Amino acid sequence: MIQKERKHPLQWLRRDLGEHLDRYLARLVFLLGPWLCLWMVEVLNQNDVFSDLDVWQVAMNLIWYYALFFVCRLVLGRLRRAAALGAVLSFLVGLLNHYILRFRGRILFPADVAGWRTAANVADGFDYSMDQYIVQAAILLVGYLFLVWMCAPQRKRARLPLAASIPLWAAILGYTYAFFFTGMLPALDIYTQQWVTQRNGFLLNFTVALRYSSVDKPRDYSKQAVLDLMEQYPALAGDDSVTHPVNLIGIMDESFADFTIFDSFESSEDPTPFLHSLKKNTIKGWMYSPVPGGGTASVEFEYLTGFSTYFQPPHTVAYQLYVDEGMPSLAALAGSQGYETTAFHPYKSSGWNRPLAYHDLDFDDQMYEEDVVNPQYIRHYVSDASDFQMIFQTTQQQVKSFFFNVTMQNHSGYAQGWNNLERTISLPDSLKLADSNAEQYFALARQTDNALRELIGYYSQCDEPTMIVFFGDHQPPLKNAFYERLYGKPLDQRTTEEVMRQYAVPFFIWTNYDLSGAEADMQTEDVVISPNYLGVLTAKLAGLPLTGYMNFLDQMYAELPAITPVGFVTRDGDFLSKKELSDQQQDWLDQYAILNYCGMVDLFDQARPMFCMDEN
Repeated sequence: MIQKERKHPLQWLRRDLGEHLDRYLARLVFLLGPWLCLWMVEVLNQNDVFSDLDVWQVAMNLIWYYALFFVCRLVLGRLRRAAALGAVLSFLVGLLNHYILRFRGRILFPADVAGWRTAANVADGFDYSMDQYIVQAAILLVGYLFLVWMCAPQRKRARLPLAASIPLWAAILGYTYAFFFTGMLPALDIYTQQWVTQRNGFLLNFTVALRYSSVDKPRDYSKQAVLDLMEQYPALAGDDSVTHPVNLIGIMDESFADFTIFDSFESSEDPTPFLHSLKKNTIKGWMYSPVPGGGTASVEFEYLTGFSTYFQPPHTVAYQLYVDEGMPSLAALAGSQGYETTAFHPYKSSGWNRPLAYHDLDFDDQMYEEDVVNPQYIRHYVSDASDFQMIFQTTQQQVKSFFFNVTMQNHSGYAQGWNNLERTISLPDSLKLADSNAEQYFALARQTDNALRELIGYYSQCDEPTMIVFFGDHQPPLKNAFYERLYGKPLDQRTTEEVMRQYAVPFFIWTNYDLSGAEADMQTEDVVISPNYLGVLTAKLAGLPLTGYMNFLDQMYAELPAITPVGFVTRDGDFLSKKELSDQQQDWLDQYAILNYCGMVDLFDQARPMFCMDEN
């Protein structure tokens, strides 16, 4: 009997490799794709993937890239097309994220996707030129697509056998479920990055933010807990010892900041001399915004409702997700006291879902860019001076006016032309090198200061008692290098107090009559506040009644006068992170969380009197 020669397994493998080398090379190129996409997207994310990310961050990013590639493979049935599609999609999303990072100083978040109309409205005001990051990423993409092209094409569509496809789908869907719908991430202590948002890696940070895109119920929340707080903090009648303004005007000025908050800031002259000169009948200081560089709607939401973005998932926008008809607001409170309520934004109404949000917040009237009479433009936006003219006209026509205005003049980017804008402020060479467009921003701030002079001058001569509440929404999105120059250190090396300087904007409350009564016990300079309290202070100084919820906020303000997602300011002026809060301060925050959740998410009938004033 002739025995068959037994073949060694390696001998079979060598023969199979020889006969199907092109197939194995195609598989290798396919499997290298997610690694290259991670590298490419992190280049656009301005990260060094080899030094800025920990091993676990690299691994968790790669899981999503491999999931993308395998889904493309399972759907298309072809390795080359799946690899090319996965790479191109990764590059395009990475490029979009890069522009968001360049313009706003933070990466792309899920709320930005929901707010695409707002982004499209201002898209032509930015500089989309190529930079070193785009060039490097494009080289990586072209190189990888060349490798894909070099692989031998499949003659026909090849489905994976069920033995391979079913486990792949199970693994992808199982991981997705665990990631988004279980306690896996909190257990691993994984959350979105706040201070330097790209440090998780783009895809991981985006999916983590998506995981936290719904408001979590506080641990101690119950309807009974709300009712107990309702008894503890009753509604308060209006204060008849103070003058009740006929014109109550709130102005949130786009990207208006006072850079004297930074000790090292220098310029050829003071960009805002009139702001600094305001003294008489004025309460002024620093408002700590919940957002830096963008997210205007979050600031106005806090001011109008008293709810805090601190309790919302990072970078979500309440106007798009949480505002519903009947939500308590400063406009509803003013309306219950006989004011005609108007919301005005001199730009496109499609931004941030404002028409529906303002309706739900109980504004009687809304005005947008098309309503501005004979508008004057600075760059591409209605000027603050032209904006304020609309306030003059409206308050003249109305018997009793609550007017809320969100301006547009100072909106980024600052690489636009100098149309109707004088070059007034020069910066030191070090700051100009850090951001060559920054001088345009400070020229805009001077224009706002000039418009403020006209605004206060007009109402100084007005016979009707008038109160003006003015505040910036956030600091401008100047380049990180500009802020690093002001700090004298990398941004990720800042203390809590230093971080919060980038969240500080000026505010003032001015009247054309003598402030008294509720203001008597307040300091008038260097007041610290956050926008969730500013609406309560507005109502209090105007002598309006306070709801029970506003009464709670008024008392909490005495303990924690500023609340932001990155830190707190205490009554003693200390800047603390959440883990540094005392037990008493944490108790205030826990009660706030309960009322915030009830009023924003679960406003049941019995609790409604806590948040809404009875018009009768």
